[in-house]
Amino acid sequence: MQNKIINEDIENDFQLRALIDEYASHWRWFVLAVILSLIGAYVYLRYTTPQYLASTTILIKDEKKSGVLAAFSDMGLDGSMKNNMDNEITILQSRTLIQNTAKKLNLNIAIISKGKFIDSDLYGNAPFDVKFLSKKDGFYQSRAIFKFKSKKNDSFSLDEREDISKFIINKKEVYKFGEVIHSKIGDFVIQKTTVANQMLEEDKYDISIIIKPIEEVANSLNAKLNISQLSKQSKVIQLTLVDPVIKKSEDFLDNLVEVYNNADVSDKNLIYENTSNFIAKRLALITSELDGVEQDVESFKKSNKLIDIETDAQTLVTGSTGYDQKRVEVEIQLNVINTMTDLLRKSSNSDLIPTNLITGEGDASSLINSYNQLILDRNRILKSATTENPSVIKMDQQIASLRGNILSSLNALKSSLNVQIQNLKNKEGQIDSKIQNIPNQERQFRAIARQQKVKEELYLYLLQKREETAIALSGTETNARVIDKAKASKAPVSPKKRIIYFGAFLLGLLIPFSIIYLMDLLDTKIKSRLDIEGKVPIPFIGDIPTSEDSSQIMKSESRSSSAEALRIIRTNLDFMVNTVPEGKAKTIFLTSTFPKEGKTFVSVNLAATFALSGKKVLLIGMDIRNPRLDEYVTLPEKGFTNYLSSTDLRLEDLIVKYKGYEDFHILPAGAIPPNPAELLMSKKVESFFETIKNQFDYIIVDTAPVSLVTDTLLIAKYADCFVYVARANFLEKRMLNIPVSLYNENKLPNMCILLNDTDTTKGYGYGYGYGIKVEKKPWYKRILKS
Repeated sequence: MQNKIINEDIENDFQLRALIDEYASHWRWFVLAVILSLIGAYVYLRYTTPQYLASTTILIKDEKKSGVLAAFSDMGLDGSMKNNMDNEITILQSRTLIQNTAKKLNLNIAIISKGKFIDSDLYGNAPFDVKFLSKKDGFYQSRAIFKFKSKKNDSFSLDEREDISKFIINKKEVYKFGEVIHSKIGDFVIQKTTVANQMLEEDKYDISIIIKPIEEVANSLNAKLNISQLSKQSKVIQLTLVDPVIKKSEDFLDNLVEVYNNADVSDKNLIYENTSNFIAKRLALITSELDGVEQDVESFKKSNKLIDIETDAQTLVTGSTGYDQKRVEVEIQLNVINTMTDLLRKSSNSDLIPTNLITGEGDASSLINSYNQLILDRNRILKSATTENPSVIKMDQQIASLRGNILSSLNALKSSLNVQIQNLKNKEGQIDSKIQNIPNQERQFRAIARQQKVKEELYLYLLQKREETAIALSGTETNARVIDKAKASKAPVSPKKRIIYFGAFLLGLLIPFSIIYLMDLLDTKIKSRLDIEGKVPIPFIGDIPTSEDSSQIMKSESRSSSAEALRIIRTNLDFMVNTVPEGKAKTIFLTSTFPKEGKTFVSVNLAATFALSGKKVLLIGMDIRNPRLDEYVTLPEKGFTNYLSSTDLRLEDLIVKYKGYEDFHILPAGAIPPNPAELLMSKKVESFFETIKNQFDYIIVDTAPVSLVTDTLLIAKYADCFVYVARANFLEKRMLNIPVSLYNENKLPNMCILLNDTDTTKGYGYGYGYGIKVEKKPWYKRILKS
């Protein structure tokens, strides 16, 4: 298992290296694409106007009053709220605010210096200013272009470029600086600036004056403007603007904040003015109403002869309450006496009665104490005597007498309490009758007094708010405080040179990579051993690189990559046929899918390779339908087919020994027969192979392609090994199904596959022929080849 994992890792590394080598072989295209991309990036940067980022930060104050009721915040009627940051950002980025800022800076009038490739805006650095003394209707919707030409004696000419009929009314050939020029949209003058002398004297600048509609200018600025909140917890807003003119972007941001604050101050002042007018009107009305209510109070008190109704009523109510409380206390005492009377009547001579329930004056309480003492003495004597005891009888008589006295005292007290209750009821009734007369007067007076109080408080409240509004109007605060004034970056934010060059470099790599990848993706032909190894089950014995001269047969001194590849294949084939018994020739058949895949070339050179190793080799041309051995070696006309079809020809007479090799023999295919399949099915073929296998060490047989005819399959049983030749950049990958099917069905014994004509310059194959001097081609040929 560990060896399998190691082999898979090695195979993956090999495939990755082969893929890298494939793209590396096209390095010239990558270098050319990168150079062209970098040149394009340089041209782009050279003729692209740099953009600079200007930024400013402001702090939005926490609260903002809104509406006419802003002065009445203590009543909860102000409609105040914390500033919504999204709303403030929307206001700052509104078209109206941006247009007002553009109008303030006259950004609809641009002075442009024409260049060969790039036009420059001379804002803040122009040799002259254009000032409109008066603006007519349609000024901010107008469009015009004038070409400015400096003349001598502080004069200039204006050439109208826009198709507007007589835009300038007093059209002249030459104008003086400071001269009033009349136009359809207003009167304007052109005045020199501090940099005028240098720029106008050189006369090297092609200057134009461009008037644009303010809405177009505002839309352009809005597209460049970005407003964001620095954090959700803070009230700080950052405003940024990207523009090629640093001065313009800084002025615009500063003035945008100023216009925003001025608009907010104007809104607040309008609110305070409306509030002040509202308070003044209400004060006049409340003053008149308050005078009428005070006169009503005076008339009511005079007619009812009252001083203070509330104090008098409070006194009567307090008195009524006191009498009521006293009556309740007396009634409670009366109920206690009734309870004591019932208890005393029902008690025996041994029962005690409560002593602390009777309050107030009288002797009832002392009698009860004496009664209880007699009961206690009687009970103590009874502990040592009977009821017949004279002392007990005497005490019983005393107790009975004392009980009667107590009842008489309680009845007298009860009568006294009843009298008190009646007196309290009479006094309470007198007070209640007086109270009944008060509510009507109090109700009438309260209605009048309530109006008086409301009017007084409202009057004083309005006076206070009038003063507060006057103070606020004199010191209105702005809504935003500038933290950092607008400042532009020194380095341009666009285009970024490093990113552009880096992107161009990547693009230069990506374009050829994509083209090569797409070509490889669309190319369905076999390219390298990567398309065979691991994808088909057939053993792979090697690949043969493209030969410079395919007509040359391998010699002993050959050191080309093809020769080295053939030597490796020879070694691999020895392993494929190592099971052949000693004394028998190792028979190797070669076939392919289609003609022109180099099957014959491989057969000839493979036979020569075995012959160079000192073996006795026989090369047989058995592609009898299309014999091609004569393209590599000079052969007689008679051969294998003649031997099979005749009875008098000897095999020894047909086999030719090839010059330059010690034991390299060739049997030509012979004449093309009319019935090749039937000829190969004859019994003479079997005897032929039995004969020659005893005479040679190796037999190399060049057979017909298997996809066209059945010849190869008819003689396959005589082979010890079948080499299936596939040609790179020729055979479709889908055609590999044919050798795979033959291998799976075992129709070709001991089958292996070989890849011919691989291109080692593109990373295919192993790269043979170390130390061989290769002729160096001209650079343009090397580029075209790659």
